[in-house]
Amino acid sequence: MRLSFASTKERHSGSGPTGSRVAALPPGRAERHGFEYYRHGTLSLYAALNTKTGQVLGQTAPRHTSAEFVAFLEQIVASLPKGQQIHIIADNLSAHRTSRVWQFIDRHRDVRIHFTPTYCSWLNQVEIWFSKIQRDVIARGIFRSVKDLAKKLMTYIRHYNIKAKPFKWTYRSAERRINPVSGLNATPH
Repeated sequence: MRLSFASTKERHSGSGPTGSRVAALPPGRAERHGFEYYRHGTLSLYAALNTKTGQVLGQTAPRHTSAEFVAFLEQIVASLPKGQQIHIIADNLSAHRTSRVWQFIDRHRDVRIHFTPTYCSWLNQVEIWFSKIQRDVIARGIFRSVKDLAKKLMTYIRHYNIKAKPFKWTYRSAERRINPVSGLNATPH
């Protein structure tokens, strides 16, 4: 349901372009450079994945508080047809379990929140999408400010939604499937 990022800017601290002499490298050896990173601040990204279409509704916020979480829930409700049942899968963060959240649920009877078990966030399909945005945008990105980071995240979401497809979980090996055995779920060993 959320992911936090740090906005950083790198400053080259290697040698070479500064005019200092460097030792020759052996053939086939790549030159390495060190970098210093300046932290500009952090940003939370709220994301809701529509499991039928694969599209993502996202919103950035300076912090991850109950008020910001409820504001995102309001955005989800406003984006969907009135009366449609909405199932929110969330982790057990304390900001997701406050009186403000329960008041929101009382006002919106079509919204249900389901919490993943502790250490099981991988069950939430939006975590697959968070992994994708981490690889595609964050991992090697350079962000000059928190505003620049927010802009790049939201641009990514808009472009992603153009060709969005639902995630399909499949088993690669039939032997590893969990099958009912005597009324219990068990895996063969």
